[in-house]
Amino acid sequence: MIAAEATFDGTWPYPARFNEAAGFRQHYVDEGPERPDQTIVMLHGEPTWGYEWRHLIGPLSRRHRVVVPDHMGFGKSETPQDRTYDASEHILNLESLLVDTLDLTDITLVLRDWGGPIGTGFALRNPDRISRIFATNTVLPLTDDIGPLMQANGAASRWFQWAGSAIADGSFEQILGNAGRTIAHLMIDLQHVARPEIATPTWIRAYSSPFPTPAESRGVIAFPRQVLEGPQGPPPGPPPMEAVAALRAVPAMLAVGMRDTALLPEYVIPAFKLSYPDAPVVEIPGAGHFPTEDAPETLLALLELFLQTTPART
Repeated sequence: MIAAEATFDGTWPYPARFNEAAGFRQHYVDEGPERPDQTIVMLHGEPTWGYEWRHLIGPLSRRHRVVVPDHMGFGKSETPQDRTYDASEHILNLESLLVDTLDLTDITLVLRDWGGPIGTGFALRNPDRISRIFATNTVLPLTDDIGPLMQANGAASRWFQWAGSAIADGSFEQILGNAGRTIAHLMIDLQHVARPEIATPTWIRAYSSPFPTPAESRGVIAFPRQVLEGPQGPPPGPPPMEAVAALRAVPAMLAVGMRDTALLPEYVIPAFKLSYPDAPVVEIPGAGHFPTEDAPETLLALLELFLQTTPART
């Protein structure tokens, strides 16, 4: 867990806020004007934290309310040792923050990587609170029909090929349990940061700081293990069809870093189209798994255009 006051040489200037409604100390950012135009919730993926949204928070929060949580076990959030870190737990943690504490409505969800399944799970439980979904390099599990595409992705993905091999040879927990030392390799090589020059000492310190010990790395270990071995707890039941229909009716958009080697565009794009056949898909040729890092200006422009051209919930 990163110290609350850490700014990483001024690259993360946002005041830390904490919520304990879910039984642990969860960090989040909440920025914006007194009378915001929109409410935006941005969810990070693996193995990052809210820091990956740093280039978008400032510009967006001039007009909009921007809420950026750190998932349990990531960033400035606590890493409790008595949790499974299944996606279902992260969904309930998010609900404790966004509903029970902040009571947010008319939410535009902005989702990357594991933010997609977690944000979708939250949205299925609270469809009346969601107005839009903006996805980037992620999958939205709104239909079982994505299963074959995700299996094909797993077989071809550099990240999942490594993870499967590491589980087989016993090195998986050793490598991810030392994420504080291996983070640059995990992000740049296996998931692919297309602009490795951004990996300055400050950048590496920001992403490695949440994982100083194996005990503090439980969250980063659990995400890929769930994909390969299934959740530790009972699997979730099928979502209500009316909730699925409600989410498919909201405006959605997908922006894809085309050099992603973890979630391959040839599978992610058709998976998105299964739920949103008429929604726009924008390819970002020079970005990998982290458009937030490789092309933040492009991502910001796309999101602003999406907000301007789609209606808010009435």
